[in-house]
Amino acid sequence: MENSSEIVSFVLSMYGDIGHLKYLYFLLIMIIYVSVILANTALIVIIYVKPNLHEPMYLFLCSLFVNDIYGSTALLPCLMVQILSETHDISLLFCFIQIFNIQTYVVLEFQILAIMSYDRYVCICKPLHYNSIITTRRVQIVILVTWIVSFVENGVLLSFTIRLRFCGTVIEKVCCVNYLVLELSCSTHKILSYVNDMVFGFVFCVTAPLVFILFTYIKILSVCLKASKETKTKAFDTCTPHLVSIMSLVFYCFYNLISQRFDMTFVPLELEVILSMYVFLVQPLLNPLIYGLKLSKIREAFKKLS
Repeated sequence: MENSSEIVSFVLSMYGDIGHLKYLYFLLIMIIYVSVILANTALIVIIYVKPNLHEPMYLFLCSLFVNDIYGSTALLPCLMVQILSETHDISLLFCFIQIFNIQTYVVLEFQILAIMSYDRYVCICKPLHYNSIITTRRVQIVILVTWIVSFVENGVLLSFTIRLRFCGTVIEKVCCVNYLVLELSCSTHKILSYVNDMVFGFVFCVTAPLVFILFTYIKILSVCLKASKETKTKAFDTCTPHLVSIMSLVFYCFYNLISQRFDMTFVPLELEVILSMYVFLVQPLLNPLIYGLKLSKIREAFKKLS
């Protein structure tokens, strides 16, 4: 087993010299982070205190909102510290913790959205059997298993990176990213880490949920084409927020994949930084916004509380 004791920290080089603008950036990130916490917590509380929202779909939404808080907390507090810091070093330990949290957040987001797509499929395609298939007890078990599997899975994947010996120290991002950390390794075992990262990280954690989501929506579309106007309207109302959330997440993953494979120097640095943090800045605000505005039960519950 090789270790990384020769290097004790990495340098996050994308911050550059932003001068006095760092205070403005710090304020903007803090406003976004506080907004994420307030918006997601508000909807979690509304779902918790309103008995008519104790339904499977809203339990999935609670899991999604908790994950959005978890995801933004995985990066934004560290980002604020780094913005104000004169040096942009991050210890190996905190770097590995950040990688674990970031990857777990993205994987959970895909898995929760995949489960929600199945919920929509049963609701629209098998409405008479919905209450017998999607029970509260089953939903609670599925949510618990999803979180446990995601944490264990990413812990195992990260263990391959932790074992490596590192020769480089500069990470050209504002946060630690696993594939960039792997590139800093001079260990003979890093090819194994690449394979595990690709097979388990990309295929099982991203591609598989996307294929499942696509399958469920093909089924939903086939039913809607033959259904009444009322069924089509119901499907549109319940599926629109879900589709928007999926497309937003896919956009981030697509950009992330492209930026790893091609030269992105033609993209302005500021835009590249924003796009690289898109899933932590936009996604955690987008979900509570679209679900809060689109779903009538949540809107009505919010009006009564306010």
